[in-house]
Amino acid sequence: MIELKDLTKKFGEQTAVDHVNLTIETGEFFGLLGPNGAGKTTTISMLSTVLLPTAGEILLDGKPLTRRASAEKRKISVITQEFSMRQDMTVQEVMEYQGRLYYMKKAEIREKTEQLLTFTDLIDHRKKTVRYLSGGMKRKLMVCRGLMTDPDVLLLDEPTAGMDAIARRQMWALLRRINNRKMTIILTTHYMEEAEALCDRVALINKGKLGEVDSPAALIDALGKYAVDLVTEDDTKSVYFKTREEAIAYLETIPSEAAAGSADAASKAHASLRNTTLEDVFVERIGRRLTVR
Repeated sequence: MIELKDLTKKFGEQTAVDHVNLTIETGEFFGLLGPNGAGKTTTISMLSTVLLPTAGEILLDGKPLTRRASAEKRKISVITQEFSMRQDMTVQEVMEYQGRLYYMKKAEIREKTEQLLTFTDLIDHRKKTVRYLSGGMKRKLMVCRGLMTDPDVLLLDEPTAGMDAIARRQMWALLRRINNRKMTIILTTHYMEEAEALCDRVALINKGKLGEVDSPAALIDALGKYAVDLVTEDDTKSVYFKTREEAIAYLETIPSEAAAGSADAASKAHASLRNTTLEDVFVERIGRRLTVR
């Protein structure tokens, strides 16, 4: 279990993370969602001890997580959004180097390398130089490297940034398999469909302050499971409903609403019914500046 208690980080006069209180259960796939500058990466950096809190604390299984807590730090592995591997090394050399950094025995390094490269479908590329890997393969290799020490917690900061749709879906499948091993995963992402597909719960964060925390399904239900999009030449708006029947009833009123302006406006208005997504929740909540706890 990970507990954030009044976690705060300031950079001079700027507060990047503002008294965040949050509990993440063991084995949970948890998402941190927010706009640029919301405090997501700063929170990840404190969880990895790269940054130290200005105030508050982080507990891992009840014990304070600090730079000196080597046993707790070893339980956590972080994968950043930036590639941080030597481009002139082979896939196998990257894995060997990671094992040596943690004083693993040679036989253990070989065994773990074989297991992880097979697990991520990189085994046939073990002798390939990093610079010749695709972006998706590099991301997978960073995951392999992060799993080398059998961490209990995996921190993922924008793990699919820059990936194409196919590579992103492959990464999703990989992360699900990792989470099925009961590993706790904390994810930051700008892809709302990614968070909706992967996360057990998500936290909305804006300007360093924590907002709603719940499952994607619960957040969608709270907004309304059905959305009606009304598109005109000047504007697009979405209206949300708890039931499909309510949404259809609203749809039936739209021609008369559009016609109240002019016949021309009615002819150019377009309405459609769809299921609400986590992206709708994100846009609505962030747009209203997140109701802070």
